[in-house]
Amino acid sequence: MSIAGASGRCLESLDVFVLAGGLGTRIRPVLGDQPKVLAPIRGRPYLSYLLHWLQRYGARRVVLGLGYRAQAVIDYLRSKPPCGVQVATVIEPQPLGTAGAVRFARNELRSDPVLVMNGDSFTAADLCEFVDGHRAAGPAAAASMLCAEVDNAGRYGRVEIDESGWVRSFIEKDTSFAGSAPVNAGVYLISARLLDQIAAGQAASLERDVFERLPPQSLRAFAGRFAFIDIGTPESLALAASVIDAGGVQTG
Repeated sequence: MSIAGASGRCLESLDVFVLAGGLGTRIRPVLGDQPKVLAPIRGRPYLSYLLHWLQRYGARRVVLGLGYRAQAVIDYLRSKPPCGVQVATVIEPQPLGTAGAVRFARNELRSDPVLVMNGDSFTAADLCEFVDGHRAAGPAAAASMLCAEVDNAGRYGRVEIDESGWVRSFIEKDTSFAGSAPVNAGVYLISARLLDQIAAGQAASLERDVFERLPPQSLRAFAGRFAFIDIGTPESLALAASVIDAGGVQTG
């Protein structure tokens, strides 16, 4: 998978669900009580870059899954309504986990598949290649996961991918591991049938309770060398602008 280049219209018919309800405890020394999705990057909140990036791929409807300090995000959207994209919000009554957030928002997610992404991470991958690959995999793919090839994968949990491109297993973070490997970039395409299964169950974590329990050859992996970052720590937030620039969204 290549780094994002030309924009496309591949998200025009897809809903995008952004998981943005986390407490942000790791970055609280920098943000205080501000939600992570409003973290300032060169004078603009991260959410503005995220919406701009999604619009480059034709996104027309984004659903924000909010929780902690949700009203601050709603106030921001009211003060600076995005142009060209509809943004809906759902507010968790208490932290539900990533799968719980999907379950809570299921009635607002109308397309098949839905692009689901962590609201505190950004990737410079080409989302249209990701969508095309998921569709090419056919009905066997209950979901697809975007994976970033990183040089020092010991900082992350690793994704083991078989020779046909299916996720074989997940390997827990091992700081003694010093090689390169694909890691979960926090962006998924999830079929309507799997969304329905999540909605009918009690899973809390998408990664542990849903993806790790799928039958073999039902979770597709799309791996490539592209910049990605989790803005959830002060150190990574400081580097976020360069990664967003690499994704084709200007921060200057």
